[in-house]
Amino acid sequence: MDILSKLQAPEGAVTKKLRVGRGVGSGLGKTAGRGQKGQKARSKGNINKKHFQGGQTPIQRRLPKRGFRNPLADVVVAVNVGDLEIFDSGAAVDALALRATRLVLGRFDQIKILGDGELTKKLTVTANRFSKSAVEKIEKAGGTVVVVPRPEPRAARGAKK
Repeated sequence: MDILSKLQAPEGAVTKKLRVGRGVGSGLGKTAGRGQKGQKARSKGNINKKHFQGGQTPIQRRLPKRGFRNPLADVVVAVNVGDLEIFDSGAAVDALALRATRLVLGRFDQIKILGDGELTKKLTVTANRFSKSAVEKIEKAGGTVVVVPRPEPRAARGAKK
């Protein structure tokens, strides 16, 4: 029968904290287990950065800076007209249908239908953008094109009103 007043940690679970640099008798005195001299013996010595190159100027600073990457740019996913052949004739093709068939994966802001390939089935295709050749091929096959208005830009979505 366990008595709460007599509970104690199992053997080996509680260990004494190592006190480095506290005299020769402690076993970790003088250099405190860091060896002698060198980068790792210093107070700011052990540099575990992915891009650290031993004090040499890192490659990201040696290479010239070029261009600009807009973090707020819309992610546009392209789907070719030829890929829409997998749908049954008369089907409604939209973002959900494209995801279900795995033609579109991951995060995106807009879908654009491009004109590569041939379409023989009558489909109702809903997307944000269409190329001219894609519109021609869909309508030639007897289908219809529905343009969804462009969503509000991400920069405007995050701005406070």
